Amino acid sequence: MFDENTAHHLDSAVTLEHEPEAPAEDSMAAEPQSPAEPAPAQNNRPAAEDFAAALETFTTEAEEAVGEDRVIRGTVLKLTPAHVVVDIGAKSEGMLPLAEVLDHEGKPKFQPGDAIDVMRDKGETEEGYINLSHQKAQRIHAWDEIEKALNEKKPIKALVIDRIKGGLTVDILGARAFLPGSQVDLRPVRNLDALKGQTIEVAVIKLNKKRGNIVVSRKQLLEEEQTEKRTKTMEHLEEGAVLTGVVKNLTEYGAFVDLGGIDGLLHITDMSWGRLTHPRDLVNVGDHIQVKVLKFDKEKQRVSLGFKQLTPDPWLDAAQRYPVGAHVKGRVISVTDYGAFVELEQGIEGLVHVSEMTWSKRMKHPSKIVNVNDSVECVVLNVNPQERRISLGMKQLETNPWESLHDKFPVGATVEGRVRNLTDFGAFIEIEDGIDGLVHVSNLSWTKRVKHPSEVLKKGDRVKAVVLAIEPDKRRLSLGVKQLQPDVWETFFAQHRVGDILHGKVLRVATFGAFVEITEGIEGLCHNSEAVDEHGGPMHLEPGQEHDFKIIKLNPDEKKVGLSIRAVGEEASRQEVESYKHPVSSTGGSTIGELMSWKRAGNDQN
Repeated sequence: MFDENTAHHLDSAVTLEHEPEAPAEDSMAAEPQSPAEPAPAQNNRPAAEDFAAALETFTTEAEEAVGEDRVIRGTVLKLTPAHVVVDIGAKSEGMLPLAEVLDHEGKPKFQPGDAIDVMRDKGETEEGYINLSHQKAQRIHAWDEIEKALNEKKPIKALVIDRIKGGLTVDILGARAFLPGSQVDLRPVRNLDALKGQTIEVAVIKLNKKRGNIVVSRKQLLEEEQTEKRTKTMEHLEEGAVLTGVVKNLTEYGAFVDLGGIDGLLHITDMSWGRLTHPRDLVNVGDHIQVKVLKFDKEKQRVSLGFKQLTPDPWLDAAQRYPVGAHVKGRVISVTDYGAFVELEQGIEGLVHVSEMTWSKRMKHPSKIVNVNDSVECVVLNVNPQERRISLGMKQLETNPWESLHDKFPVGATVEGRVRNLTDFGAFIEIEDGIDGLVHVSNLSWTKRVKHPSEVLKKGDRVKAVVLAIEPDKRRLSLGVKQLQPDVWETFFAQHRVGDILHGKVLRVATFGAFVEITEGIEGLCHNSEAVDEHGGPMHLEPGQEHDFKIIKLNPDEKKVGLSIRAVGEEASRQEVESYKHPVSSTGGSTIGELMSWKRAGNDQN
């Protein structure tokens, strides 16, 4: 119980107290003491007995001062980076870990000079200090209350001190206890550090006096509280009931609302009559909101909730509030490839189709005209409450340029514009802003067979055209380029008749006949049945060959000309007969022999 220094100290103290002082040399020499006068005794007990008694007394006080089973009131002497040095009386000092006296912010709760309760711990330090524990002393004070809370299953308050491996360290009436991470809440807590410094209620679930271990749970109290709330909530939970709940969690598809021990799902489609991109646009975690029970599955403990059902459906009288033709204002909430959605009020949206935004056909995307959150004015075009749709228009606020097109560009008028686009069937020409006319491929040339408009025009060209037709209701304008030139077909039909013989050139051959150019820009068809030589045999026509053809058919409406080689031979035979009947000679007559000789001579020349 004590070291050599202590024993030496005690030995010296006893010696000084019980042995008489040695007289000075001068006194002894000057005044010798008489043997008859003995020296007065300081104590009746021998010196050895006095030392033993003093040693026994010191040992008992020291043991009592630092006994392992009692709390000692000490004084803080100093703080080191790792320990606290404490004076525990009886000329003894001890040391305890600094970590035992740190608060939740990591600051010491004691300073030099402060009184502190400690208990002895096992062993001593290398420097000879007695090992002490402040936590043990705290446990002694708090033990009765903690044990009472365990036995009576009552909650007790605890201060969260620090986060350690596996959970939290909490302070209960000065005693340290362990709160496992799995017992902190009903659901796993990711950030345990956020609880430091908070005072919470816990249940004592494990107590070991011998080892001084205390384990507590907050989850157990929350579960008991939740069970109690659920029981009360279930008493009046039914479909159609209106309850107040707290928003616990948000997801992309809705919000979970705590109704009191039981959670219900408020789906995003049941939050608002209008459109929501995310539940956070309407509610936040922690909000207290009223909801209506839509469905309740008692067995699965599932509750479907509604928020918009607490207010009337705005579509019920939408047709009366938004009549066709009415001018309305709203906010653009979405822009798509096919148009823009405009919110007229909460729960009422209308669509402005891309075709109803402008009279011009040149707009490539609605975003060129409107953007999200723009305030716009529109005209109601159609209302369908059953399908919850309203059609809106923006171009109707402006004058329709197609309605005055007849006055500006009457049929037959010549206009000028820029080629905006080429397609397989024609070219679009812009004659003014928002007004495009179509030149069909058949109206590009009188004479040339045009397969694609790019053979005649290219994008960006400025060209003149003739107005052929106007359809304002369909927003169509037909133009023609070839109409600027005289119609060669009209000229041809005016100048030729059936029976005329023309010289032509074969352009191309088909299975049924050959197409022949009989004049510039004019083609005729010689059917295989009409391609017969003078002997009645079929002729094989090839592109590039030239022959005489006789017109056997004219169709001005369809611009078709029928040709024949056979008819040319027949015409020659008739001329020969007529020449035979009416000979032309100096003698005024001819014989059959002369006619045959003339025919042979003609054949020889060919």
